Amino acid sequence: MFYFEVFSQQLITGLSNGMIIALIAIGYTMVYGIIELINFAHGDVFMLGAFLALTLLGALGMEAWGPSGQVFGVALMLIGSAVFCGGLNWSLDRLAYRALRKSSKLSLLVSAIGCSFVCMNLGLFWGGAPMKVFANGNSAAAPKNFPAIIPQINLLGDGFLRITPADLLVFTVTIPLMVGLTFMVKRTRLGRAMRAVAQDPTAASLMGIPVDRVIGATFFIGGALGGFASVIYSLYNNTIGFQMGTRAGLDAFTAAVLGGIGSLPGAVLGGLTIGCVRSMSDQYLETRWTNTIVFCILVLILIFRPNGLLGSTRREKV
Repeated sequence: MFYFEVFSQQLITGLSNGMIIALIAIGYTMVYGIIELINFAHGDVFMLGAFLALTLLGALGMEAWGPSGQVFGVALMLIGSAVFCGGLNWSLDRLAYRALRKSSKLSLLVSAIGCSFVCMNLGLFWGGAPMKVFANGNSAAAPKNFPAIIPQINLLGDGFLRITPADLLVFTVTIPLMVGLTFMVKRTRLGRAMRAVAQDPTAASLMGIPVDRVIGATFFIGGALGGFASVIYSLYNNTIGFQMGTRAGLDAFTAAVLGGIGSLPGAVLGGLTIGCVRSMSDQYLETRWTNTIVFCILVLILIFRPNGLLGSTRREKV
């Protein structure tokens, strides 16, 4: 019975972390699906969203708002970070990527890597800001404590199995976002335009679809999902840092490839898979082997399914 309870607890932890990874992975897969670009700056946009959330929390003194006020504070951080990250991702497309769309894919890739370093250094600068909320160590590079404004209680009482309000927040926010995104892509005018541009941007343009605006909207939506994920991650882990985007971005990119890059359900499946594998590996094996196990699984799946678990073969446009 004890082993079942331990397994169940690690499964809950893995699913919670996996949902966060999946939200970030969707941003990767949306952009790749429409312009075939691996936006390596996406993880660092996620990181900047976490820094904005911490800034809002400290500047507005949310820790003293009380339970009902803190619920409003969490909603404010979610919306603020989503808008900020969406706008930042849109700006990267507008300023760095749009002019290179007709260039080689290598040029776009190098531009994305450059944007990643710019965003990472912006996070390093932000972390050194003279604010009380950032006063965790003398170095700008020091990890920052994210106040636990969500109660750390067990919703199941005194039992061994532990489900906290933070776990509940993860599923309460991520599941509606994923359902809403799926509905938007499949049922709305913007979603149909996205699918048309992904299939053939030239034909879509000839049909009157504003291709640049659709691509910009895709970047905004992907960035906004990263903003939501940054707040959930911060409240769940209570620590942020300027390098967090590298780790989260690598996990999310791996999840997108594992599930089938360009596939929204694949990104979700990949995120959940990686979250659970990491959780189980940390519990039953040594933590140092976790990354090795994750990438071994990725390699094995790509050997037998080169397009990922739910990916489909993309026909080259000529």
